[in-house]
Amino acid sequence: MKKESVLILGAGLMQSPAINAAKRNRFKTFVIDANPNAESVFLADEFRQIDLKDKERIFEFASELQKKENLKAVFTAGTDFSASVSYVCEKLGLCAHSYEAALNASIKPRMRACFERAGVPSPEYFSFSRESDLQDELYCIENIQQAVEKLGFPCVVKPADNMGARGCRMIRSREEIVCAVENAVESSRTGTIILERYMEGPEYSIDAVVYNGTLTVTGFADRHIYYPPYFIETGHTMPTSAGEKEKAELIAAFAAGVKALGLTCGTAKADIKYTPNGPEIGEIAARLSGGYMSGWTFPYSSGLNLTEQALLIAAGRVPEKLLRMRKPVEFRPYVSSGASASPCQPPFELYEVVSKKTSAERAWISIPGTIASISGIRHSERTRFVKNVFPRPVHSGEEAVFPRNNVQKCGNAISLSKNRDKAVNASCRACSRAFIRLEPHNERTERFLKGETSADERGFPPPAYRSFLQLEHTPLSGIIPENSSVLRSVPPEIQPLLDSAETDWNYLTLRKSAERFDRLCRKHPAIPQERFWKALLKGGIQAAVYVSDSLSENK
Repeated sequence: MKKESVLILGAGLMQSPAINAAKRNRFKTFVIDANPNAESVFLADEFRQIDLKDKERIFEFASELQKKENLKAVFTAGTDFSASVSYVCEKLGLCAHSYEAALNASIKPRMRACFERAGVPSPEYFSFSRESDLQDELYCIENIQQAVEKLGFPCVVKPADNMGARGCRMIRSREEIVCAVENAVESSRTGTIILERYMEGPEYSIDAVVYNGTLTVTGFADRHIYYPPYFIETGHTMPTSAGEKEKAELIAAFAAGVKALGLTCGTAKADIKYTPNGPEIGEIAARLSGGYMSGWTFPYSSGLNLTEQALLIAAGRVPEKLLRMRKPVEFRPYVSSGASASPCQPPFELYEVVSKKTSAERAWISIPGTIASISGIRHSERTRFVKNVFPRPVHSGEEAVFPRNNVQKCGNAISLSKNRDKAVNASCRACSRAFIRLEPHNERTERFLKGETSADERGFPPPAYRSFLQLEHTPLSGIIPENSSVLRSVPPEIQPLLDSAETDWNYLTLRKSAERFDRLCRKHPAIPQERFWKALLKGGIQAAVYVSDSLSENK
């Protein structure tokens, strides 16, 4: 008999666990992606360049594979294209969620409507489409402003069909409406956006497997979101620190949401908050999560290769290890305003695969500028308890930005320990050891250091240290002598800040940043105290080195 095969959508890093799982289970692995240079192309047995948005071409290719290559599964993880998977599987009789259910989980207005009909807690919303509502600019502005006023400030605008927080941001005032909406429309493949009430409260990610009438939670993590008006996930920690009551209610709301969308065979992931009024769902997708959760932190913390089990289900096999490791979960009805009471009976038999260790993922980021060099990665990789370090593939001469979405971060570190604090500290320490040096005399870096921001991004990007705001207008006198340690002549206004536990976005205290400068720039020109310390407070070690390098070029 011909060797069985699978088709995997996506050839990026996030799809590598799926490709590796397929090969471990002796499937011939076909991989498609629009980018022939994607990071995991080399792992495939055969690669075909196909745009993942082109579901008809994917279907044609999958049909060919079913006839000639004994195709058993079509699969994706960490992409926007679960609906493409379901479309193909439905036509070929393969295991997957129905196409309609996958669309419900892919298009946010449809998702919200499903939640609303089923009484599942999610925020109030309005949707607008470029093909109808947004063609008439005056109509658009007037109606969007009315929607924002009904929701109140702050509210949130999102493209209806994108992931990674691209085009997603908070609207905090009338001045921010137009630019925020325009950006969301540009980030939508269909020109459709959704406006919704902002949810207060801690945020979580939940992964699950839906199989034979059961829902098994396969990862429940704390999400760490910062930098308004954008929603930048600087990392996640597995397992969650939520209390048992809150966790149970969040799982119940998630299960109700999965049922409302019609998801029955495959995987599901939620971004969900526990608000002052109870659980509320941000969104549910018909796929495994990206962001290193399903492919790295959950397998590390639980010992279960989730991607492999999900792939087996897609191939019509029994996920034996999942069934063996899962434990029953008590259904706890949730209470949430803005939605009807939760069902008294669980929508599924509920289970969980428990995380027995802590795995923490953290990201490092950059201030705006042009990359001169990257260092410290090997040092990051040698950090105790660190399992992986994933620098974003960038090169000298490329532009760096302060992230406005989750694909603009510079790299990630993942740790594992039996002790939660050790795991978190290890991933943070690994990030702090990576360093991106910027080219001197850069207009974008200078604008950042001067605090130039647009009216629709008030306070963004933020300073590296909040104490910058206290000293922004305080003059600092004196000169740091050439080639001397910056810690030998610290202005009295700065001295108390050196003992603060506050860290910047790359997890360095002010003292650690100053010490790092002394190691990186043993030879440096004379630097005005005011310029050095305010740059360090504003932009961290990157900014301090940038100032030194710029002054060196002036000599």
